[in-house]
Amino acid sequence: MECRFQECLIDCPALLDAERKREQADCGSRKTPQKLLSEAKNLPTYPGPNKMRDCYCTVNLDQEEVFRTKVVEKSLCPFYGEDFYCEIPRSFRHLSFYIFDRDVFRRDSIIGKVAIQKEDLQKYHNRDTWFQLQHVDADSEVQGKVHLELRLSEVITDSGVVCHKLATRILECQGLPIVNGQCDPYATVTLAGPCRQVQPQLQARSQGQRRPDARSPCPQVTRPCSYSRKSHFDFEDEDVDKLEIRVDLWNASNLKFGDEFLGELRVPLKVLRQSSPHEAWYFLQPRDNGSKSLKPGDLGSLRLNVVYTEDHVFSSDYYSPLRDLLLKSADVEPVSASAAHILGEVCREKQEAAIPLVRLFLHYGRVVPFISAIASAEVRRTQDPNTIFRGNSLTSKCIDETMKLAGMQYLHVTLKPTIEEICQSHKSCEIDPVRLKDGESLESNMENLRQFVDRVFSVITKSGVSCPTVMCDIFFSLREAAAKRFQDDLDVRYTAVSSFIFLRFFAPAILSPNLFQLTPHHTDPQTSRTLTLVSKAIQTLGSLSKSKSASFKESYMAAFYEFFNEQKYADAVKNFLDLISSSGRRDPKSVQQPILLKEGFMIKRAQGRKRFGMKNFKKRWFRLTNHEFTYQKSKGDPPLYSIPIENILAVEPLEEESFKMKNMFQVIQPERALYIQANNCVEAKAWIDILTKVSQCNQKRLAVYHPSAYLNGHWLCCRASSDTAAGCSPCTGGLPANIQLDIDGDRETERIYSLFSSYMSKLEKMQEACGSRSVYDGPEQEEYSTFIIDDPQETYKTLKQVVAGVGALEQEHAQYKRDKFRRTKYGSQEHPIGDKSFQSYIRQQSETPAHSM
Repeated sequence: MECRFQECLIDCPALLDAERKREQADCGSRKTPQKLLSEAKNLPTYPGPNKMRDCYCTVNLDQEEVFRTKVVEKSLCPFYGEDFYCEIPRSFRHLSFYIFDRDVFRRDSIIGKVAIQKEDLQKYHNRDTWFQLQHVDADSEVQGKVHLELRLSEVITDSGVVCHKLATRILECQGLPIVNGQCDPYATVTLAGPCRQVQPQLQARSQGQRRPDARSPCPQVTRPCSYSRKSHFDFEDEDVDKLEIRVDLWNASNLKFGDEFLGELRVPLKVLRQSSPHEAWYFLQPRDNGSKSLKPGDLGSLRLNVVYTEDHVFSSDYYSPLRDLLLKSADVEPVSASAAHILGEVCREKQEAAIPLVRLFLHYGRVVPFISAIASAEVRRTQDPNTIFRGNSLTSKCIDETMKLAGMQYLHVTLKPTIEEICQSHKSCEIDPVRLKDGESLESNMENLRQFVDRVFSVITKSGVSCPTVMCDIFFSLREAAAKRFQDDLDVRYTAVSSFIFLRFFAPAILSPNLFQLTPHHTDPQTSRTLTLVSKAIQTLGSLSKSKSASFKESYMAAFYEFFNEQKYADAVKNFLDLISSSGRRDPKSVQQPILLKEGFMIKRAQGRKRFGMKNFKKRWFRLTNHEFTYQKSKGDPPLYSIPIENILAVEPLEEESFKMKNMFQVIQPERALYIQANNCVEAKAWIDILTKVSQCNQKRLAVYHPSAYLNGHWLCCRASSDTAAGCSPCTGGLPANIQLDIDGDRETERIYSLFSSYMSKLEKMQEACGSRSVYDGPEQEEYSTFIIDDPQETYKTLKQVVAGVGALEQEHAQYKRDKFRRTKYGSQEHPIGDKSFQSYIRQQSETPAHSM
């Protein structure tokens, strides 16, 4: 059967494994997969008459779903085109993608999956790769680790026979999956060998489960995931090296299908010849059930493009030389000789340099002077006012990144209500006569489009008071530099600003609202076409070009623009641009309009405002603005409960043991705490972060809190009996009060160091170019012409400092890796046996010379 192949795009700017920085000389790590591009093809046909499937895709950390696409109906080559962004708050072993077939009447079925091991992500860095979908069954879906202890001893029986006695103890399990909202695990332990029957099994069950049957030699234990009772195996003297212990983990289920397999581990007893007792952590492994695997390609395939970076971040003092060199870039004359500008020159893409530079300068409050300096230098090199800031220069990319970081809430407040209205109306706005459908009226469609353009234009031009101060200060510097350079062009002070605010800020958001979180998914084809036409019109209205009709390639758009060919529209644009490019405006946080920050379904525990009564869990729609945190029964309903932002004293995770539920956190108020469960670990972290940021400046914030709940008359964490007892653990601190910015300056400096290190050959070539320009006063050599070098002596001086700073950090990283290699034990809790990434790391370290990375 032939299938039409359709491209599927999932854009994931950052999946971030954010381990916090270690103390003093230790370093933490940041692992970032980016831009996941996917296209599915050749999915198996449905065993029915139409053979088509209704498919959706999920993104999972191990088996925990963190993102789900929309459902594409009746297709074997689904097109998704969804954007996904998250920070990964925990360690993981696999980044997995599951393709599901939706079934309205029964449970959705899994077609197949692509699972990329964490250590293999670097292999596919920034490469389009086709992956065959793998078969999924209960025996292959495992996660978690087990802490195992083995003891082997020799005993002499009463008859004088020498026997071996093997004692096995399962000390602890971690990271087991949640099945149907809970996990009730137990273990079976089996001693096996060649040509022998499996020995009697040990079963140890967690508290609250049914007792093992009478044949089980182990009584019920008292703590979940903890097995303190040993199992003993007595066997006659033989070759111990041929025997192995197998531990199987199961989830006790009341369903008719039986208990669920969670994973297994196998340990050959020859390890006890080396050391007895043997104690180590093991990763659970899938079970080989002997099932017949499908042929490659039977399930279809998925194309992915993963951009993956890994940054190891030291404490702040290590970065002082390089950071100080970067931060003084705005004061260097000329700015092209500064470290920040040099980074933009050596990077293959300006965007690579712009992202960490803008975040670093924003963190230290230096972004406006830096952008002003590089913008002024670019304007001086521009010959035609009509091309000002039109290229993908370092200036343009830095301003784009600043608007993305500082202006996202401004974008939401301005455009989101109108975009939602356009998406929900489903009015036809097609004005291309060739594309008109049967029964559609060109006049009616043109009027629909005119109304939408008028509404979007109005909300934009009236939003100047909400524009963030940092954007206004940058626009002021652009306006001044352009007006000074092109004094004869009176409109250049407007076009210099409009080329960013209209062309690169509002227009892209209207064109692709899902990429800016203005809509949850890509819009349907008709709405997408409407937004495309609106975006074109807004670009032209904001451009203030002399000939409006010439701005459009399509004649139908030129005819449509006649509706807006009035002076009032040009005046509105100029008034708006004057307002947002005025320096010294008030802080946008003084604007009293509530800003919607985040919303979505979560599960909350009843507050129990009455002393007695049930305190059950209920699903509610939560909504956070910069004024209050509320929940309601469903989206759009009146709030059932509201917490003013000033009443939030702390927002902290809640220990899993409190309610035997994962991904829980607590919003602590003066009288009580609200306990909430998010859908997954990524959502939980996102809610904790945004709630913490928005309440960071509250005067009564707590310094300590209780990490567990108050149940049965005491706090589970510290056992204090009073429900008003002071907390026993320090609260999380250090997050910035600014809602939209959560920037780690050290991490951004580490990212810049990594870029300099990877482009060291270009730094050396740039040094050669400076020497050539300094010595020879002749024509510039072609191989050096790609670099902007206004002052060879100053540029060379800066390059020498950059190379020295990068070299010092390289030595620190090399020393850290050597120290880590010496002190890390394979089989520890951090690196269990079965950790292929650590095995690869050991192999790399054994092959790496001591003097190199």
